[in-house]
Amino acid sequence: MWRELLLLVLFYTGYTLTRIVLVQDGTGPAFTHAYQILHAEKLLGLDVELGLNKTLINVPWLARTANMFYATMHFILTALVVVWLYRYRPREYRWLRTGIMAATALALIGFWLYPLAPPRFLHSAGFVDPVTALHSFGLYSSDASGSLTNQYAAMPSMHAGWALWCGFVLVKFVSQRWAKVLGVIYPATTVFVILSTANHYVLDAVVGMALIGGSLGVAWLLYTRCPQPVIDLRDRAVQRIRHPHGGGAARRADPAAGSRC
Repeated sequence: MWRELLLLVLFYTGYTLTRIVLVQDGTGPAFTHAYQILHAEKLLGLDVELGLNKTLINVPWLARTANMFYATMHFILTALVVVWLYRYRPREYRWLRTGIMAATALALIGFWLYPLAPPRFLHSAGFVDPVTALHSFGLYSSDASGSLTNQYAAMPSMHAGWALWCGFVLVKFVSQRWAKVLGVIYPATTVFVILSTANHYVLDAVVGMALIGGSLGVAWLLYTRCPQPVIDLRDRAVQRIRHPHGGGAARRADPAAGSRC
């Protein structure tokens, strides 16, 4: 477990550090893209963010709760689900872990190619940042947290993506009814929070969830329906890394190694 936790921590640290340095051409393109997203959503009838944002601001206690939820649950619940999977569903853990890591890595491409200012920066469009307006605790409430993150990495929304991943695991693999209900409620609540706090757009959430869904599908195929040539190629690569001067001793020691991907 400690090896896996270290792997996940190192991966997320690398992801975060890379995410910070992706905006290098100034913030102009990020704001241009923001208005492009708003225009596209208006044409599609999906522009609900401003209405949700105004509704939330009018209920201060709910806005503070949403700020707290946005800043904490993304990390806490995901970590708990990862640990539970490793402990109680080790057979499914590998492909589910690979799916979320692959989707998160691919999200970096979106942050790089399409920097996007969140709605809370678009004051001229009527959006209000509930953290600033209510002097509330939030993910970017301090100068330090704001300066050590890339706040123009809104597309895709991995808050929505990770929430869908957690919901899928809870509904699919946990037997308790309350956990399955939580698996349905949590992604829906996360989408409401990221939109109403003006941190993301509807299209951010859609792309983030699609990315998770696609990555999970590919990971499941590779781990459970992996064709033999891919298994052989994988095994040869692993053996060359582990035994650069030797043959297939490790392979012979584990005759079942080629039966899984």
